Amino acid sequence: MSQTKISRIETGRALPSVLDVERILKALAVPDEVSDELLVLARRANVDYASWRAYARVGLYHKQTELKALESSSRVMRHFLPAIPTGLLHVREYAVETLTPTVASDPARDVVRAVQARIDRQAILDDTSRSFWFLLTEQAVKWQRVSPGAMAAQCAHMAEVNRKPNIEIGIVPQGVQVPGTPMNIFVVYDDRLVTVELFSGEVVLRDPRDITQHLHLFDLFWSHALTGDAASAFLNETSEAFMRQRN
Repeated sequence: MSQTKISRIETGRALPSVLDVERILKALAVPDEVSDELLVLARRANVDYASWRAYARVGLYHKQTELKALESSSRVMRHFLPAIPTGLLHVREYAVETLTPTVASDPARDVVRAVQARIDRQAILDDTSRSFWFLLTEQAVKWQRVSPGAMAAQCAHMAEVNRKPNIEIGIVPQGVQVPGTPMNIFVVYDDRLVTVELFSGEVVLRDPRDITQHLHLFDLFWSHALTGDAASAFLNETSEAFMRQRN
């Protein structure tokens, strides 16, 4: 966290997010009973909602920095992705296409920095002390956001990532009856918070009941997914289908 940001928080010119407070308390080794009281106050002071417009105004790369910090402080991350692969799985061309439309006011302003920050974040996937679970629907894999060639590269890349020892990719295929509806993207960080993506922005949930509910939802959808070699085969077959489409 920059000294400028710390100064703005200390002088009351900026309201710290719950994550900001959590990071400061951890850095200062504040006793648990005091930390708990301060986090309660921080939750009351924050709505725990941020719009994509707000991120676009300050620069989307700031969001990538925030995600990197959150990932670096977590050991087990579960991504539920019913609509699109997450940035940790993107090849560069896919990242460019998915980030550019969100900077509506001036696409060239910071999309290059945001894309590079997203690619740089992927280094954490090589940290075998952390576990990553990526659960996608078939539609998330096949929804064509970029050219067929780029889609082929994206699918092949995910199949390659699935070979890492600390990563599991699951894919819920169409035609399988699932007793649940994939409403939105969410990520569970350990058992301490959930982020939920909406069209307009992102909501952070820290209530243990909300976290437990999302863990149960993840397990439900995962139980109907292709995993391991079956998931890799599906991704490679989809990549080949996009390659034929390109030709």
